Amino acid sequence: MKIHEYQAKQMLARYDVPVPKGQVANTVDEALNVADGLGGDVWVVKAQIHAGGRGKGGGVKVSKGKDAVKENAGKILGMQLVTHQTGPEGQKVNKVLVEEGMNIVKEFYLSMLVDRGTQSVVVLASTEGGMEIEEVAAKTPEKILRETVDPTVGLLPFQAMRLAYGLGLDKIDPKLIRPASTMMANLYRAFESEDCSLVEINPLVVTGDGRALALDAKVTFEDNALFRHKDLVALRDLDEEEPLEIEASNADLNYIKLDGSIGCMVNGAGLAMGTMDIIKEVGGEPANFLDIGGGANQERVETAFRIITSDPNVKCILINIFGGIVRCDVVAEGVVAAFKSVGLSVPVVVRLEGTNAEKAHEIIANSGLGDKLVMADGLQDAAQKSVDAAAA
Repeated sequence: MKIHEYQAKQMLARYDVPVPKGQVANTVDEALNVADGLGGDVWVVKAQIHAGGRGKGGGVKVSKGKDAVKENAGKILGMQLVTHQTGPEGQKVNKVLVEEGMNIVKEFYLSMLVDRGTQSVVVLASTEGGMEIEEVAAKTPEKILRETVDPTVGLLPFQAMRLAYGLGLDKIDPKLIRPASTMMANLYRAFESEDCSLVEINPLVVTGDGRALALDAKVTFEDNALFRHKDLVALRDLDEEEPLEIEASNADLNYIKLDGSIGCMVNGAGLAMGTMDIIKEVGGEPANFLDIGGGANQERVETAFRIITSDPNVKCILINIFGGIVRCDVVAEGVVAAFKSVGLSVPVVVRLEGTNAEKAHEIIANSGLGDKLVMADGLQDAAQKSVDAAAA
């Protein structure tokens, strides 16, 4: 689950991670009131959407004077902000964050994320603040510092200090080493306590008055841990998320909308990824990732059908189920019943392998649905039949 920058900063501040003074605003008048409250004569007006690259798209403006705040807030609020992460359709800006202006001496990059390879949290840092870390990794990988955190002991003081020295903070001001190390320790504490999957500070800045603080903040939470954090669930901005993904989440289905024409219904994330790969291999495009889990009963299949067919781009549905824990004949009965209950108008190709697969084939063949419900022999055949049906 993603949250807005202002929400991320509020959370980090609770863990004593230094952030700029600022407040969110929904209107131009509110933005001016925030600027009044902050004082000074320079402010930054920042669009609040769930995407990076806002500055390049015109969603971040340094505003010198109240007239500039008024003008920039007016331009940003309501705009359809297009960045490399939103796609060409962009996202509408409903909120802006107004923050204090500051004298920035140097920008850095700092992030923490789960490394599934080492089953640990990894801390990444770089002197190339303000740039996308992927670009830094591609062009100057030697500028990325890395510390792997043992989850049994957490981020150790020497690791935080090694990162601080590696960034060259001592060359700017030796007094920065201790507060910067403390900030990293507090950031890790927030990451662990709130069950984050990513915390990214880009940039982490050093100011002319000797402060080190998070000028920007991106936080993503692990969805599977949200049951422990009801307060975080309340931060979800439904206007920023795909409605079908929200509906699927409420039904305990793992669904991600894509741009293709072949709907996918699969049990198991790995099998779902393999299914999408083979669809592309035979010339098709998947319309979604959907993992229905181990319980492929009629109710779950019916819900999955409704979600998939809510996407008008779907021209065919491919069901790929491996019957291990769940029997294939039970899945087949559920598919036939759900097909009739939902009243599908698009063809469905079914590939069932595993326990009672032969019986499942008989159930599909005797369903009376004819060419609307087609059984496939193997995944390659299923993918090809789906592509052909979508093109028909």
